Order: sequence, then C-alpha cells, then structure tokens
Amino acid sequence: MSLSQIHEGACRGYQMTSISFLVTEELHPVYDASYPARRVLDLIADKWTPIILYCLSGGTRRFSELHHQIPDISKKMLIQILRRLEGDGIVHRKVYAVVPPKTEYKLTDLGRRMHEPIALICEWAVEHTDEIDTVLRHRAANRKAT
Repeated sequence: MSLSQIHEGACRGYQMTSISFLVTEELHPVYDASYPARRVLDLIADKWTPIILYCLSGGTRRFSELHHQIPDISKKMLIQILRRLEGDGIVHRKVYAVVPPKTEYKLTDLGRRMHEPIALICEWAVEHTDEIDTVLRHRAANRKAT
C-alpha cells in the first residue's frame, strides 16, 4: 500500500515493514481512534512525555534529577505526567520511607520499548536542526501575520 493510499483514509494492516503495511482481514480507517499509530500518539504525543521517557532511558532517576534535566517543566506538571505514565504501566515508581522523601522512577519493559521510536525522533531532530529552525521561524512569522 502506498503512502498516498494511507493518506486517502484506509489501511488494512498494522504491522509496518519500512513504509509498507502488511494486510490483515479487517479494514481500519487511518484516522479512526482504534488505529494503532493514533493510539500510541494518544499515549506519548504531548509536550513533555517524550522528553521524560528520553531522560528515563538512561536509567533510574530521582524526581529532583528529572526536574533538573528538564528545567522548563513545573514540578506539578512533572508529577502529573509521571503519575499518568505509572498508571499506564510505562514508568515504575519506587518510594522510600525516609526523611526527606525519596522517590525514584525508571522505565518498565513497555517504557523501554516505547523509548525506541522516541530516540529515533530525537536523533533525527539533532541531525536536522537547521530544517527544524526554519520551520519554527516560518510558523512564528505566520502567527505574527495573522
């Protein structure tokens, strides 16, 4: 199936090999809520989740370490996302009964598997910084013009 067929609204399979899709018996519109790519994006496609997963890919981190690694995130937002990721089974949280409180976070097996495509996006972004800067400048200029 070609990319144009995918964009026209239908894909019969979910397993990807490169850019082609393997066909299964059931038809699922690409934009349907049950489409796997949409479902995974619902899990990770916000401003902070990919960054948090990328930071946790280096191993177990304390809350304060994560907060220092991501200086623009508020403590409240970091807590909310970590709790959501824990609830989704993507992050494991371990609380130690000590004073001051100590909490550590690490990726679960699912979280490590989800990190793989995020790492590819991060690598691509590093290699294409100039193009990204150009797009962001155009976006900012268009916002000012409207």
